[in-house]
Amino acid sequence: MTLVAFLSVAPVIEDSMSGEVAKAVAALDDFAVSYETTPMGTIIETDDTSELFAAVEAAHRAVEADRVSTFLKIDDKRTIEQEAREKVESVEEHLGRPARSE
Repeated sequence: MTLVAFLSVAPVIEDSMSGEVAKAVAALDDFAVSYETTPMGTIIETDDTSELFAAVEAAHRAVEADRVSTFLKIDDKRTIEQEAREKVESVEEHLGRPARSE
């Protein structure tokens, strides 16, 4: 089973959040997850639910702010093994082109 999750952790501040977001992303390195950071959040993949939640908690705690907003969305497709990359490739097959603009 491959869990694919979307994680967004950010301080609730007016200034740039990138330094604090970097701390959250760096915290993921201590766990058995693979990830890719995008402008809106980080895609995480793992086979272990406990590892996912531990990584998310570490990322949340890594942000130093008076208020932290964390959003987690999990896709747990239990009928087949499918990585995030394969989900994008499936969409691209239907489009007949890459799933991004030039």
